[in-house]
Amino acid sequence: MSWQFGEYRLDPERFELVRRDEPVPAEPQVLALIIHLVRHRARMVSKDELAEVIWPDRAVSDASISSRIRSARQALGDTGEKQAVIRTIHGKGFRFVAEVADRVTARPERGEPSVGRETADLSRPSVAVLPFRPLGESPDLAVLASAIPHEIIQALSRLRWLAVIARGSSFRFRQPTNTDLDLLGTALGAGYVLSGMIECLFGTVVLVVELSDTSSGEVIWADRLTSPLDGIADLRQRVVARVATALDLHVPQNEVRLAGLGGFDKLDAWKTFHLGLNQLYRFTPEANQLARFHFENAIALDPMFARAHAGLSFTRFIDAFLNLGPDNREAAAAARRLAERGVELDPLDPFTHYMMGRSHWLTAEPDIAEGWFESAIDLNPNYAQGFYASAFTALMNGDIAKVDAGLDAALQLSPLDPLLYGMHGVRAQALIQAGDIRGAARWADRAASTPGAHYLISMIAAVANGLAGRHQQASRWRQDARRRKPDASAAQYFAAFPIRNGPARLLIAEELKRQGF
Repeated sequence: MSWQFGEYRLDPERFELVRRDEPVPAEPQVLALIIHLVRHRARMVSKDELAEVIWPDRAVSDASISSRIRSARQALGDTGEKQAVIRTIHGKGFRFVAEVADRVTARPERGEPSVGRETADLSRPSVAVLPFRPLGESPDLAVLASAIPHEIIQALSRLRWLAVIARGSSFRFRQPTNTDLDLLGTALGAGYVLSGMIECLFGTVVLVVELSDTSSGEVIWADRLTSPLDGIADLRQRVVARVATALDLHVPQNEVRLAGLGGFDKLDAWKTFHLGLNQLYRFTPEANQLARFHFENAIALDPMFARAHAGLSFTRFIDAFLNLGPDNREAAAAARRLAERGVELDPLDPFTHYMMGRSHWLTAEPDIAEGWFESAIDLNPNYAQGFYASAFTALMNGDIAKVDAGLDAALQLSPLDPLLYGMHGVRAQALIQAGDIRGAARWADRAASTPGAHYLISMIAAVANGLAGRHQQASRWRQDARRRKPDASAAQYFAAFPIRNGPARLLIAEELKRQGF
């Protein structure tokens, strides 16, 4: 279901506002406000209600609400004087007064090839979040069983690659069984269902969540979280973050598996994109070329697919960062150009902002890069790689406290992230700057031993172990770097890690020279 008013179309499930088929840039809080006003257009919405919906569990000033209302009017071509779309009820609240027509959007069958941009968008993975099942008669449990899934829906709506079924539809269903998952998926147009159970045992709240594939009934991810009774607020935050991050990891993996079962010649743009994503984080020349092939195919299927342009930007970033091609400047320029196109097509996707930031790494502009990473995190507060990239940038600027905070957040959100070796490598380099050389060597060993680590990570391990006097271990990692990249050099190291801390940079440079880089 979407809403049409004037030249605008608002799709709450896609979290998208469009004017004349062109996306309207708007902050997530502004879009959420507009959606809430349209959904409740038959009545006035109070300021307190808006505060609870847009800023749950936070104290919000009237000025903040007025600012978002002003931005909403600007996005909709309205003003405080005209009030042709959003009317202010002075001292009380607001009401959406433009004439609205409901539009029913058809969804293709799961796995059905898409035709054109509209159905290409609808081929995105889709998830329905059901109300949790309370075990026991406690009224508090019954409240949490609905409140937590509602918060999960709000968080998942920020994942631009995932279609989230609206609460009004998904909350009509109770806990499914394996026999009716397919029926539920058909009724809601959902490829995945998130369900859960909550109970209180001996003063401890226990929450179990499961993510199931509706076509097979298979559970592809599950988790169990506990909290004392006085830690409910923390539990709510943890489960929302855990679910958002888990879906970001496990759904794409499952989509790749399904794509392989269905035959690669019948894939739509989204599934083709996921095939590229599956190769992207291997950081080898062969995998990078294969990822580039899939992203280019995704763009051919849907030229307006922002994430495919951002994915292609990532492959060119890898070309420049790992010195895989003949012309690093050309690769860096292509990475920037493709990232800009991604942001142009979807300014609300954190992945496109993330790639804009990475492109500024290649041109030694960490301050500009940091702004893009902060923007990505604002768009998705559970974006682990956004926190990691912010930590990486802080390392370049010598802000070690910010490095630690960013890495801690990233690892808490995604302890098995595909860029885990990079997180450990940044930690090792931060410890070198902090003077903890033995700690740096331990973290560098972990980084270089993590699957997916590339030759630059081996160079970090060689440096850290050499500085710590662990020369045998340093020799091992130096040989590993040479095996992966025979022409590995100090110039390549500092091109990838343009550290501004003078003493640390000199220390690392001397050790690289001692080891023959």
